[in-house]
Amino acid sequence: MNELNDSDKKKLSAVCGLFCQACSMYIGTTEDPERLRVLADRFQQPVEACTCYGCRSEKRSFYCENLCYMYSCAAKRGLDFCGECEEYPCEELKKFQAERPHRLELWESLKRIREAGYLQWFEEEVGHYACPDCGTINSAYDRTCRSCGREPSCRYVELHKDSIWPNRSK
Repeated sequence: MNELNDSDKKKLSAVCGLFCQACSMYIGTTEDPERLRVLADRFQQPVEACTCYGCRSEKRSFYCENLCYMYSCAAKRGLDFCGECEEYPCEELKKFQAERPHRLELWESLKRIREAGYLQWFEEEVGHYACPDCGTINSAYDRTCRSCGREPSCRYVELHKDSIWPNRSK
């Protein structure tokens, strides 16, 4: 993958603390059209509605564009990240965080962004979601690396596999 500049890194640093490069819709948009088609079918949306280039990009998925409370709230308040808000963590963010396993680390992410800045956090997230063997960025739902097949696919999956797949036999 091409080296990203600071502006690109910010586009891929969601206001809520998610790392957009590890999103299945982003991966589908930028690297894996079949993945994007499967997601579109699952969400009963056209492929174009699932196309996403990151939280702060001009083209966001239907979810991020229409259903994400945090993006519009941060914009109204002139904030870059939810962790900067005096109401953090608000009820909307708490609800959002609790809904899906790929959001388990939001509190840690937003704390790290406050402490080290989003550029340092971004580099740390690359390491957190990259396959230790081949360096491919994987989503929280990729049990095995989508390039080389290593299991677990990345550190995030290694840490949270029991929360991501609670009924998976060991």
